[in-house]
This record gives sequence, C-alpha cells and structure tokens, in this order.
Amino acid sequence: MKRIQYNKYGGPELMRLDDFEVATPGKGEVVVKVKFAAINPIDWKLRNGQMKIVTGNTFPRAMGMDFSGVVTAIGPGVTRFRPGDAVFGLARFKESGALGQAVVTKEAFLAKKPDEVSFEDAACIGTPGITAWNGLVDKAKLSAGQHVFVNGCAGAVGEATVQIARMLGASVAGSCSAGSMERIRSLGVQTIFDYRATDLSAISERFDVVYDTAATMTTEIGLSLLKKDGVFLDLNPTPGKFIRSIFNRKLKPIVGTPRPDILDSLADAARKGKFRLPIARVVPLGDAIQLITELEAGLKFGGKCLVVMD
Repeated sequence: MKRIQYNKYGGPELMRLDDFEVATPGKGEVVVKVKFAAINPIDWKLRNGQMKIVTGNTFPRAMGMDFSGVVTAIGPGVTRFRPGDAVFGLARFKESGALGQAVVTKEAFLAKKPDEVSFEDAACIGTPGITAWNGLVDKAKLSAGQHVFVNGCAGAVGEATVQIARMLGASVAGSCSAGSMERIRSLGVQTIFDYRATDLSAISERFDVVYDTAATMTTEIGLSLLKKDGVFLDLNPTPGKFIRSIFNRKLKPIVGTPRPDILDSLADAARKGKFRLPIARVVPLGDAIQLITELEAGLKFGGKCLVVMD
C-alpha cells in the first residue's frame, strides 16, 4: 500500500509517497480501502506542525482527513459496518491517513454512503459538513426563520454552511469573490457582498448568526454584526478566544468534532440532493503532492480537489 506521509514537521517539500503496512484495526476501528480522498487546508496545517501539541512527535506521519471507500476489515466491538460496505467519513485527527490507498479510522467517524451519492461526492462531505454542522446546530442552535451571515460562503465550509442553514429554514447572506456570486446565489443566498470591495464592518444589517468560515474576520467585526442575542462562530480558534468565550457567550470558537448522527444526517441530505459540494479537479495519487503544494501556495480552483486511488 502507498500513502502520502512525512518524517518531520515542515513545508510541502517534506511530503513523500511511501509504502506502508495497514495496521490491524483495534477496538471500535475500521479499515477502509480508499477510493477518493478530498484535500483540505487542515492537511498542511497538521504537516506544518501547527497542532503538534495534539498530534505529537511520532513519525512518519500520514496525511489526509476526508475520504470515501469500501470497508475491508473491522475491529472488536464494531457494529455499524461490515466488510464490503461503501462508506465515507474522516480519518482520525491525530493519525490522519486518508491520502493513501487504505486508512484505519474510528467507527464513529464513518457513515454508509447512499447508493444515490457517488464516491467522488461522498469524499467531499466530511470536514466541511461536520464543521458547518458543529457551528450552526451544536453551537448556534439555528432555527427556522433566523438570519445567517456566512463570511467566505464560496469556500467548502462556507458552501456547506449555506446549504445546512437553508435546510434548517434560515435565510442566508454572505461574502465571497465576485466570480463566485452566481453559483452562491443559486444556493439561495439572498444578499452577497464582494469581499474585495466591501468593508464588512459597514454592513448595516444584523444577524442571528455570523459564521466566519473563511477565518479572516476579526472578532470585533463578527460581534458587531450580531443581533442582541446572536452568536459569532469563529473558525480560527486560539487559546485567547476560548478564554474570551467564557466571558462572552456570543463568541463560539469552532473545533470540528465528528459524530455518527451528524454524518448520517449529511448522508441523508446528500441522498435527497440537498447537500453537495462542487468538484473542481481530480488527480491520481502520484500527482497529489504537486496539487497539495499548489493549493497550499494559494492556487484556487473554485471547488473541491480530489485524489483518486490507483
């Protein structure tokens, strides 16, 4: 088996496509033969060592969080899946490994792939869907009739947030580039601001929920756009923000936390055609390092980039 991994924290030049042996699944774990993996910014943030306080210093370390594939083995205590099941979900945060031909992950980080959803589309769901759901449902308790502002509504997490907010009956406004406005308007976003041409602090409207999915908005601006009882969902959590959130309940730092109920709900939404992220490019595993390097350098494709396994 092959996967992308690295032997120390640092830049993109450290990535290697290496052979590895698939571990035997432990209690509550599942082995999946990966068909498609989606690339996310978290992949290079982990490799850069930004979260090494969590991931530790054991090497080599694998890369990749989101994937779809077929179960090949299950560990003790696994009851929701069996070999042969088509699934999608997330790798374990500490170990990663989706950017490889096989991955071991937790049973709780997987959902069965609906027949109506392709493996390509299913691979895109995990991190964006979980992150959007954690914010809107778990933290903001969003309800029908409320008004949401999504900063960065054309990014993967942004589009996921728009679709989930619309599913819950909320109205949505947001910011994105001028070139993405037509696509975002088709998702039902009522008011869209060009982030390059708009001072967000000057927006006069107030919202029940402001979700900074682009992680570019200051806390002060986010809080200023809220109604009296609104909440600001911050996708760029820092220790200082967590401390501040204890004293200001309007501030909600977001850390993506997968759960079976969320993944099952996203699977059902995808099956009904209510949740889908655009796919911009698909490359084989042998070309993935170059694509990751380009994305990390700032190249944008207007949709998810996938890696197909050989």
